[in-house]
Amino acid sequence: IRLCQALEPVQPLFVEEPVLPENVDALVTVARSTTIPIATGERLFTRFGFREVLEKGAAVILQPDVSHAGGILETRKIAAMAETYFAAIAPHCPLGPIALAACLQVDACSPNFLCQEQVCLGEGYLKTSFSVVDGHIPVPQGPGLGIEVDEDAVRAQLYDGSGRTRGSGIP
Repeated sequence: IRLCQALEPVQPLFVEEPVLPENVDALVTVARSTTIPIATGERLFTRFGFREVLEKGAAVILQPDVSHAGGILETRKIAAMAETYFAAIAPHCPLGPIALAACLQVDACSPNFLCQEQVCLGEGYLKTSFSVVDGHIPVPQGPGLGIEVDEDAVRAQLYDGSGRTRGSGIP
């Protein structure tokens, strides 16, 4: 609570999971003690996991992970439910470009979309990697998720089972 209050003058976009997300009442206590929006959700699953967070006003930014929350449709349902509580979504996406492509589809049809986490634009995985244009990633327009996996590039990166991690020199 004191950290959030100390950060208020710099107006961060949000504070992510200031307490364990499973303790919804503790999230409520933090949310009511600060003007900074509270975000949570990367470790919550299905819309049922988000219900109590929304009902109690524990967070105003939800971070469902399309790969863990039940896929594109379930993530879209979470976004729609959040919209009824005037909450935004900022999908969690640490798993790579295929998950990012799925997130972008949800983002494009969610009026309460805020921002998209990503760790990889697809270099070395996709035939055409994503690009950031004027601060955003355009939604892929191709069939399916709008991407094409570069199977040769992925095959070249397969783990050989040697017990060593790439580049570490550690057996």
